[in-house]
Amino acid sequence: MAVNKNALLRYKTIDKCLQNTYRTWTLADLVAYCSQTLYDYEGRDVSVSTRTVQLDIQMMRSDKLGYNAPIEVYDRKYYRYSDPNYTITDIPVTEADMSVLTETMEMLRQFKDFSFFDELKVIINKLQDKIHTENSEKPSIIYLEKNENLKGLDYLDELYQAILKEVVIILTYQSFKARQPQHMTFHPQFLREYNNRWFVIGLVQNEDGIRTLALDRIIEIDYDLKIDYQYAQINPKDYYKNTVGVTVLDHHHTAHVVFKVNKTNAPYVVTKPFHHSQEIISLQEDGSMTFQIFVNLNFELERLILGFGESIEVLKPRNLRQRIKRKTALAARIYQKKNRNE
Repeated sequence: MAVNKNALLRYKTIDKCLQNTYRTWTLADLVAYCSQTLYDYEGRDVSVSTRTVQLDIQMMRSDKLGYNAPIEVYDRKYYRYSDPNYTITDIPVTEADMSVLTETMEMLRQFKDFSFFDELKVIINKLQDKIHTENSEKPSIIYLEKNENLKGLDYLDELYQAILKEVVIILTYQSFKARQPQHMTFHPQFLREYNNRWFVIGLVQNEDGIRTLALDRIIEIDYDLKIDYQYAQINPKDYYKNTVGVTVLDHHHTAHVVFKVNKTNAPYVVTKPFHHSQEIISLQEDGSMTFQIFVNLNFELERLILGFGESIEVLKPRNLRQRIKRKTALAARIYQKKNRNE
């Protein structure tokens, strides 16, 4: 059940009042304290009605929020907890709650390379202590793939902060093909993860077009606060609309790709499409299936297709079919040579 912030503040206020057993609490008292709490929080008069507090008490008594608060009325006028030691801040955590908290924490820990994780660390550690005292430790059920030793991860949060604050950076960068590192003035726009690698996408000063740079090829990052940040005006969702992976090509390198997958592997392609544009063209009698996607003919697409080996056949376009055949034949020759040498 969704509960707004004001309601939670009222619940906490009522709870704090009823914990104080040294005085009596009428409904009017509770209304006054709730109004004062909301005034302190919002800085303006907030009218809390008697009906609202009555509904709050009813909600706290129920199990809808897991409180089951033992609120009783005595002398037909005053409110109190029948258990003087009760508080909604110390309700027991159910086994289902434990499972959700544990899995959520494990998922959050996988974003520890970002500085915003530091703000969550204290909360997570407290929750972890609570869980370990009430539940035996067991392996995580949800596990996200992550390479902790991946080079360049130490730049992840630095780039994130630069993008967030719109700061121009000076990169020392060396691609796999370059013999020497190059220095570039870079306007980072957003970060993207693909196949367990991170990339930063942005503009290079005095160059046209968008550049995609791998974090594991960055050698050093510096800043230039004198240069005005350039905003690329690109939407990541639209930018990658016709792309598998991170290499975005122009419309001249985009085409309808038709491919046939054998009976054994076709179900995997159906349940995990190569691209959101994927559609089934035909189903053959032998169980194989023919698919079509509309994408950039980039390196990542070729690598994805080659990963299926002989179980996939590219039918269109012709240039992609020929490249896949050549690379498949080359891989077969290398494999055969390796086996002969062994």
